[in-house]
Amino acid sequence: MTFVDEVKNAVTVRAALLVIGVLGLMVAFIASYAGAFHHPKPKDIPFAVVAPQQISGQLTQRLGSLPGDPLDVRTAKNEADAMRQLRDRSVDGALLVDPRSTTDRLLVASGGGASLAQAVEAITTAAEKAQQRTVKVIDVAPAAEGDSRTLSAFYLVVGWCVGGYLCAAILAISAGARPANTHRALIRLAVLAVYSIAAGLLGSLIIGPVLDALPGSYLGLAGLGALVVFAVGATTLAFQGLAGVVGIGLAILVIVVLGNPSAGGAYPYPLLPPFWRTIGPGLPPGAGTWSARSIAYFRGEAVTGPLLVLSIWAVAGAVITVVLAGLNRDRDERPVGTGRSSGAGGDLGERPVGA
Repeated sequence: MTFVDEVKNAVTVRAALLVIGVLGLMVAFIASYAGAFHHPKPKDIPFAVVAPQQISGQLTQRLGSLPGDPLDVRTAKNEADAMRQLRDRSVDGALLVDPRSTTDRLLVASGGGASLAQAVEAITTAAEKAQQRTVKVIDVAPAAEGDSRTLSAFYLVVGWCVGGYLCAAILAISAGARPANTHRALIRLAVLAVYSIAAGLLGSLIIGPVLDALPGSYLGLAGLGALVVFAVGATTLAFQGLAGVVGIGLAILVIVVLGNPSAGGAYPYPLLPPFWRTIGPGLPPGAGTWSARSIAYFRGEAVTGPLLVLSIWAVAGAVITVVLAGLNRDRDERPVGTGRSSGAGGDLGERPVGA
């Protein structure tokens, strides 16, 4: 037997294609994370100004025309209005101008992202210094002592996402990527739902009462966790129904490669490049991270949109999984590793082992 023959026997075409796919995911992973994080730059940070009417327009225009457009400036009626906008996450900073003094107050909310609050402070301090004024920083939603960099919410959601697609992947490995029929697809979704509830409860227990890393409602975070895990798991099941075992890689591409760096974890949305800032709110990691911070630091404000995003992923994933199982109920799947292609289905030869 020649060396080439030995290579062909040792590495099947199917294995070679999967390895090439993994290599592509690795390159995409590096490009995505480095692209999102290598040069954070503030852009259009929502920012409110409270100032006397005679100087409000001029001040708003000056702050809004800073080089690079770091601030998206709007006026607030008074301090209470500015505080409300901060607490409902409409703005990420607010400047309260005192015409009787050379010191103004800057309101920030570091619970929404420590790096973002620091960026707002740096931008405003420099702008005020140019006018021979200073600022006194007041944090209206400070990060918890155990969450000094406000990364706990992000890590919590990342853990839930990992749990979601790993659960779906294990179901595929143990019993075939594509359910044999609708009944078994529903069973998988039921197992995923039970797993999601357990994951939400345990994740919230660890991040809250055990580590004291994240404040907020325990049940609120647990419910969010169950939704995140089910959304990611159901999406992975749907991808597997579409592409077989390759669907696991597609789930990793969407959730890990695209979702994690655009989630607003280390750098909230206004500090991310345009592409990641655009896609982040529509993906489970971003919707989950925003919701977790809102529950922890903002009394659950501004979560309707992100929860709707997660619900859409969950429902769409479940529906696609069930529909594809119904369409493929007569398909005779083969066990992973047989090396026999199923043809146009792109399943790369899986057969369920008892599913």
